[in-house]
Order: sequence, then C-alpha cells, then structure tokens
Amino acid sequence: MKTSARKNVLSKWLKTKAILKDPKVRMLVPETRRMNEKSLGKMLRRYSMVYIKPEAGTYGNGVMRVEQGNDSYSYQEKEKKRVFDSFPSMYQSIVRNKPKRPYLVQKGIHLLKYKGRRFDIRVMVQRNRKRAWEMTGMIGRVAHPRKIVTNYHCGGKPTEVRTLLKPFVSGENLSKIEKTLSKAGYDAAKALSRTYPGLNMVGADIGLDNRLRPWIIELNTNPDPYIFRHLADKSIARKVLSYARALKRIPKAKSKPKRYSNRSLSNKPLQR
Repeated sequence: MKTSARKNVLSKWLKTKAILKDPKVRMLVPETRRMNEKSLGKMLRRYSMVYIKPEAGTYGNGVMRVEQGNDSYSYQEKEKKRVFDSFPSMYQSIVRNKPKRPYLVQKGIHLLKYKGRRFDIRVMVQRNRKRAWEMTGMIGRVAHPRKIVTNYHCGGKPTEVRTLLKPFVSGENLSKIEKTLSKAGYDAAKALSRTYPGLNMVGADIGLDNRLRPWIIELNTNPDPYIFRHLADKSIARKVLSYARALKRIPKAKSKPKRYSNRSLSNKPLQR
C-alpha cells in the first residue's frame, strides 16, 4: 500500500478512497462518485437529492445541492436556486456555472435541523505528544437560513453540540450520540492516516439524519482550530489550540508584556 508523508491532502476524492478501505468507516461514508453527466443522472435517480462539490474546494465554495422532483430538476448554489424542466438542460447549466475543475457527486443526507436550519458537527482529531490520535473537541455548525452549507466562512453559526441535539435526544442517549460522533471522527482520522501517515490534524464534518445515524460528509486536513473559541467551555479551545501550536500548524501564542505597578516602579533605581 502506497503512503504519503504530507500533512495536508486537498483532494476529497483521494481522502474518500483512503477511508473506504476501513470497514468500520466505510459504512459511515455517503456514496461518492466523480461527477459527469452519467454519474450525476444515476445518483439523482437513486437518491433524488445529491450534493456536488469541487474535488479540491474549501470553505464550502462551489458546493451545489441538486434535486430531482416529479416533473422538474433544480440546483442551488449559495442563495440562488435554478429550476429546469429536464435533466439535460439542468446539467448544461451546472457545467456553465461551475468552476472548470473536477467535481464530485455525493449522496444527499437530509440533515437534522435546528430552528429550521441544517447543522452538522465538526469533530477535531489531533495527534498528541505520543503521536497517538486524540479527539480534542466538537462543535456544531448551523447553516445560514438561506444557504445549503454549514461552513463558518459561508455564514454558518458555531453552536454548542448539546444545544443542537437536545431537541432530538436527552439524558444517556445524548451522551451516547456524542460518543458516537467522537468515535466516528477518531476512526476516520485513523483510517485516513494509514494512507497519509504524515497527517497530524483532521477535522471530520459529520452530519446526522432523522434516524440520528452519523454520516461522514467530509474530512478536512487543514481544519481551523480557532472556531472552538466560540464554545462556552474555554478549556476545549485551549486544548485544541495548544495541540495545534505543538504540531506547528498555527503560530505560537504571543507572550504578554509584563505590567509593573507604580509601587514597583518607584522602588527601582533610576538609570543614569
């Protein structure tokens, strides 16, 4: 098996192929194909709703939600939705409007909603001082009410995971869901690192459907650690950021200048 020492893998296709090798993780991955007219048509007939996205895109840019109705087809990018009376006319519009680069098509997951807005969970997994993978933090991301992606850079709102889950589950079951999400992120990072052992940080974006089944929507090998500052529990952000600094993924924290009281200054001998 070929492996790579790189710390960042941009290709969503390569990351998907890598984690599909793990039987535990494979069952959590929505069907994903390289997009062309044939594969998009086939996936739409199978699932009625799919997402298409750039193979190497970031921040949710270029992602489209594509749907097949009884007598129409549609796709939405950002806040704009286009409707067509045939698949060929829709596909030609997609080709004209998308960036000229490879795209993937992925089974659409009908995500749980919080106050009418879709959300997913970012699970941060980092290598610790012993080089072992460790789940260091989880945070919810709630989509902008008029957009299809949850990314913070596209208007997504960082939110406590428990706040998002409480309308659907409580007590011990809530804790079980949190453990399931944590394990899914951990297992995905570990599976990905078998092909790319140089990785040291993975942000797993995990969605829950209406049966509370987790789905690994995407893995980010250059995840933003600063988003965890939005959590009320500041110890989580401190841990995530300290690990990121130790792994040299973000700059070291600047030391604060020393402050002197008037009294301490008055006791110092004058410089001559």
